[in-house]
Amino acid sequence: MKYYLIVGEASGDLHASHLMQSLKKEDAQAEFRFFGGDMMTAVGGTRVKHYKELAYMGFIPVLLHLPTIMRNMKMCQQDILDWQPDVVILVDYPGFNLKIAKFVKANTKIPVYYYISPKIWAWKEYRIKNIKRDVDEMFSILPFEVDFFEKKHHYPIHYVGNPTAQEVRAFLAQPPLPLERKGEGLPVIALLAGSRRQEIKDNLPAMIEATRHLAGQYDIVLAGAPGIDPTYYEQFLRNSSVRMVSDQTYPLLSQATAALVTSGTATLETAMFCVPQVVCYETPIPKVIAFLKKHFIKVKYISLVNLIVDREVVPELVADTFSVENIRQHLQSILPGGEARQRMLDGYEEVHRRLGDSHAPDVAASLICELLNHNKF
Repeated sequence: MKYYLIVGEASGDLHASHLMQSLKKEDAQAEFRFFGGDMMTAVGGTRVKHYKELAYMGFIPVLLHLPTIMRNMKMCQQDILDWQPDVVILVDYPGFNLKIAKFVKANTKIPVYYYISPKIWAWKEYRIKNIKRDVDEMFSILPFEVDFFEKKHHYPIHYVGNPTAQEVRAFLAQPPLPLERKGEGLPVIALLAGSRRQEIKDNLPAMIEATRHLAGQYDIVLAGAPGIDPTYYEQFLRNSSVRMVSDQTYPLLSQATAALVTSGTATLETAMFCVPQVVCYETPIPKVIAFLKKHFIKVKYISLVNLIVDREVVPELVADTFSVENIRQHLQSILPGGEARQRMLDGYEEVHRRLGDSHAPDVAASLICELLNHNKF
């Protein structure tokens, strides 16, 4: 069968490449064409566009690059019509992908499947109307999304397991990768300050300041984000004892005693490594954001860890609670001997249970092939 996949960022490239590998195991005749990245290209098939030509985030960048975005969208639409795949598989990236879904549904009989569902439970819940209309099958990697889509919106979905959890387990099952250590036996505090420049600029200075007093007792290590030039970090690391490692996030977490983490997938990765953490997310106009969070934003938490178990396992310092002093106090409470450390580790066990241990790409690929074959007859 012919599979057309569309991703818009690095994480989508990773997850889609694993799905493609699983589809090849299920379907020996699988052909791939995609908007994707280097990892998908390595699996095989034809790359039409690299995701880096699509990845504009935020209102101003999108506005400035609107003509390019529209050209890419029209190219994608026409390419789908010309190639006539058996299925279009969308991976996250809802701003672009839901428009593609609408076009495919209106102009073809090609089924549209969504792998890694859009996080409309956090923001833009109105998109459920588009999803119900344009997406034939949804494959979720977060267990709490089942209730959101099925109970609240009466839209059936498939929970296939969590690829991040599986990737961490696979890493831990291999011989440990060495991490360059500083000092004799100093325990490690990991800093994960986000994957985008603005996140790093907003969060890293406070993280560094909050750990400054621990410099002699701990090796404080920053995980450089993929796609960010290492030289960008120099302005923040100057005059501090924090050092940086690149492309070593998993080795770093495997040896960390505690971590300061900007919200996102990194919070879940940190939990899967059983590293106590403080979630830090600086926002502009914090009092306004705090008001919106209280009165308009429909989720109680911003970290995946807390969302999965529907209670506060890890502290979230966001908007008006984000400060150097608050970060310092919460970090102290999760270091060895701290009163919150064991309680957090106990909470992580519940996270592990709820995620399950299935291999998400394999489960999704099996379901995709089964559904496509069933619908042929």
